[in-house]
Amino acid sequence: MTRHSTASVLFLATTLTVTAELKFGPTSASAETKRPMLTGIDHVAFRTSDAAAARRFYGDLLGLASPADRHGPTAIFRVNARQTVFLEPGLPADADERLLHIAFATPDLQGLAAYLKEKGVAFEGPAQQTPCGRNGLRVVDYGGHTIEFVQESVIVAGGTAPRALSSRLLHAGITVHSEIGENALYRDVLGMNEIWRGGFAPDKTNWVNLRLPESGDYLEYMLRDQPSTKRQLGVDHHICLVVPDIQAAWEQVRARTPESDRGKLAPPQIGRNDKWQINLYDPDGTRVELMEPYNVK
Repeated sequence: MTRHSTASVLFLATTLTVTAELKFGPTSASAETKRPMLTGIDHVAFRTSDAAAARRFYGDLLGLASPADRHGPTAIFRVNARQTVFLEPGLPADADERLLHIAFATPDLQGLAAYLKEKGVAFEGPAQQTPCGRNGLRVVDYGGHTIEFVQESVIVAGGTAPRALSSRLLHAGITVHSEIGENALYRDVLGMNEIWRGGFAPDKTNWVNLRLPESGDYLEYMLRDQPSTKRQLGVDHHICLVVPDIQAAWEQVRARTPESDRGKLAPPQIGRNDKWQINLYDPDGTRVELMEPYNVK
């Protein structure tokens, strides 16, 4: 995975421009291509300003496996045999956005390309090698997030490290300023279905969860009324890792954190979705949520 080149920026500014006027819809009344399956979150890619510090967070604290034979500056951390977190170095000090893209897996990339074309969705690819080294294609959603679709990968042996706090990436979050605008892609075209919504108060919605149609993995809308600050982007553009026991995970997090920094850790809490969770932040302020998979009530 490489930094956005001038060509890729130009591409995003032209071919994949997303505006308030953008509407998805079939290009002809006779379009009948069936949507290929979307089998889960394949990977999420972030940028980092300090590669060494990021490796300590994702590798030492979270315990995720990193291939020893990986070449190039991009760090790879495997959550399990299929799911990965990519970290690209070189984040400028004045940059607010750390999320590069979220990738979903499909067993039929060519079929998905045909389906998206019939639905009138602009995309790049399918390319033989995406910046993450996978066969895939890319779209840009209503809010400007890059979404990648990759050919479902062969299972990687030994994908989960013995010290990993989690072996499942359950969801990824995006900032959403227009739920209707985002639904045009995620719900209407990709077939995701709402499984939960909630808020800080009973009369306000702050989060909406949309599950992939053929997977338990889901996308979390982080609803914002105003332009997001750098801190808010770090909170919103996050990943959630499932842990079987929040107390055991908390003890491991504390043990792996230098004693001088333990006071900065936020202890486990019950979220609005009635699940135990711990919020951790990487060196650039990107949130990693550890969450038990079942409700406490």
